[in-house]
Amino acid sequence: MSQALNMLSGLLLFLGALFILVGSIGLLRMPDVFTRMHAAGITDTIGAAAIILGLMLVAGWTIVLIKLLIVLLFLMLLNPTACHALARATVHGIRSPWQGESEKQQ
Repeated sequence: MSQALNMLSGLLLFLGALFILVGSIGLLRMPDVFTRMHAAGITDTIGAAAIILGLMLVAGWTIVLIKLLIVLLFLMLLNPTACHALARATVHGIRSPWQGESEKQQ
């Protein structure tokens, strides 16, 4: 495997791990369930996709590449859909979206 391919793969793996770390920090820092879902849904999808793309570069032209491609396709379809379904279920439940600091003052 060439040095440039190793560097690109390492960069994608690092960026994926960084996005997942930022998403997990967002889960801790955000004030309500909707903003937490937003932080987790976007960064988790991008982070996992970057990690899978980095692994695809390492795998080369093997059956593993096809399997990783299938996992990536399912991830890109199901992760945003699941986040949207959770948000809709929360809206129809007892939760209401956070309105900011003005909500606490009134």
